[in-house]
Amino acid sequence: MKNSNYFLNALYNNDEKIILEIYENNFRKVLKFVINNSGIQKDAEDVFQKALIQIITRVKVKQFEIKSSFDAYLFVACKNLWRRELNRRKKMVTYQVSSEPINEFKDAALSILEQERWEFFQEKLELISKNCKEILKYYFNKTPYKSIAEKLGYNNDLVVRQRVFKCKNKLIEMIKNDVRFNQLVEL
Repeated sequence: MKNSNYFLNALYNNDEKIILEIYENNFRKVLKFVINNSGIQKDAEDVFQKALIQIITRVKVKQFEIKSSFDAYLFVACKNLWRRELNRRKKMVTYQVSSEPINEFKDAALSILEQERWEFFQEKLELISKNCKEILKYYFNKTPYKSIAEKLGYNNDLVVRQRVFKCKNKLIEMIKNDVRFNQLVEL
C-alpha cells in the first residue's frame, strides 16, 4: 500500500500517471456521494478537481502531513467542498441574485482554511479519552441519547447527556488552549 507522501509528491511533481491512478481509485466514490447529495456528474468532477488543486496548493505553500490514508483525506476534502457548494447554492436561491461575484481565489483559500480546521479538530478529537471519543462520535452522528445509553451500557439518557456535556467541554478546552486556534478562527 502506497503511503500519503507518495501521492502528495506525485501531485507536487504533476506526475500524470499517478494522478490518473488517484482519479481511478477515488472518483467513483466521490461521484456517488455528490449524486446522493443533490448533485450531478459535472458537480462531482468539479469538486474532485478543486480538492486536488486544494491539496496541490497546500503542498506547494507549506509542508504538511496527512495522518489518515490519502484516499480518506481526499474524500473528506471532496465532501467538505461539496457541502460548501450546497450551502452557497442555498444562499443564492435565498437571495435570488448573489450581490458579490464568486471570487475563485477567495473560495479556494476558504476551502483550504476549512480543511485545516477540520484536521485540527480531528487531531484534538484523537487526544480525548476513548470513552469520550465514542460518545461524541454517536452525538455528532445525531444518535438519540437513549440509543447511546443502550449501546454503551449507561443507566439512562440523563447520564449520557452529562457525559456528552463533559466530553464536549473537554474537547473545546483542548481546542481553545492550542496556540493554533486563534490562527484558524481568523479570516
